[in-house]
Amino acid sequence: MTGAAIIGVGETPYVRKPGSGRTELELSVAATLAATRDAGVEVGDIDGIIAPFMGASAEELAATLGLTKMSFAATVQMGGASPVAALGVAEMAIAAGQATNILITYGINGYSGRRARAVIDIADMFAFGDTLRDYYLPFGAAAPPQWYALLARLHKERYGDSVEALGAVAVACRRHAQLNPGAVMHGRELTYEDYLASPMITDPYRLLDCCLETDGGAAVLVGPADGGRRVRIAAVTQGLPYPADDIVNRPDPLDIGLTHAAPRAWEAAGVGPDDMDFAQIYDCFTFEVLQQLEEAGFCERGGADGFVADGNIELGGKLPINTAGGLLSEAHVIGLNHVVEALRQLRHEAGARQVANARWGAVTGWGDFGDGSIAVLERGENNG
Repeated sequence: MTGAAIIGVGETPYVRKPGSGRTELELSVAATLAATRDAGVEVGDIDGIIAPFMGASAEELAATLGLTKMSFAATVQMGGASPVAALGVAEMAIAAGQATNILITYGINGYSGRRARAVIDIADMFAFGDTLRDYYLPFGAAAPPQWYALLARLHKERYGDSVEALGAVAVACRRHAQLNPGAVMHGRELTYEDYLASPMITDPYRLLDCCLETDGGAAVLVGPADGGRRVRIAAVTQGLPYPADDIVNRPDPLDIGLTHAAPRAWEAAGVGPDDMDFAQIYDCFTFEVLQQLEEAGFCERGGADGFVADGNIELGGKLPINTAGGLLSEAHVIGLNHVVEALRQLRHEAGARQVANARWGAVTGWGDFGDGSIAVLERGENNG
């Protein structure tokens, strides 16, 4: 059991256009102000910050927000696994008495600013930049879909994955986005035939297997578990594959960070995958959803094809995933929007996309060459 909880969340509008009109710092600040209003705390009561691994620093955020009680600052360097892993860092800091109200925020100009497709500086965006520059870029593996396709193709060779499973993930996320007015892809429905018609990017990834590039900001406040409308952090764990800075020289490339993190999370939380009412799975690409479903224990390795069939991952199915649309159809805010959606589901504030009687939810993070994190969250006793 833990004494920490998510006490408030906030976000800015998510957009795909030449410019949001705000810097990444301004997006983080706007999302933070929304989170403090949601939590019912004063901005000045924030005394800890877990700053983005790229973007605004803790010092910039504290100065801009006028935080005079700062007693804790940290940064998690795990790429897209960082926001979920940061929940665990915040939990530990609160347990150790280092801070009381800790801010986790990401503001990103992923569409109008520096983008993952900009090969000229992509090596500088990642902790494994030297390996990327020396051993991947010279062979034309210049962008994330090309790196992760190595895992997808190996998995297909071993287990015979179908294109239908990849399409099921894309279609499910888009259907959920139709119930979320804040999703970038709201109002733009997607059929399986549309999915098949999208151009191939790098086998097996079509265009619609790939996440969005968006501008926007999100923020999460972590504080003590007592009080109303708070979502208890039952467990947070993280893990790294070995070696973390290379895919092709691993003993088993399909062993990722989540392979090792998830069992520890279930043990710490005292519940298992079958107890989850929903899951927010980091969906940078559709195959990474399938792989994380397996490595998190929602199905056996090689079993994701069958697991996602027949609407099982859609609202009303066995395990609804990415109920706001995810990175594929809501927005890409380094996955922090998944945490925002998890809180809304567990507070029963998700409107038309609400999972009935949701009590337990899981959120995963995927970063770099397979860093992994997972949070198990429980609806608080004081949520009504």
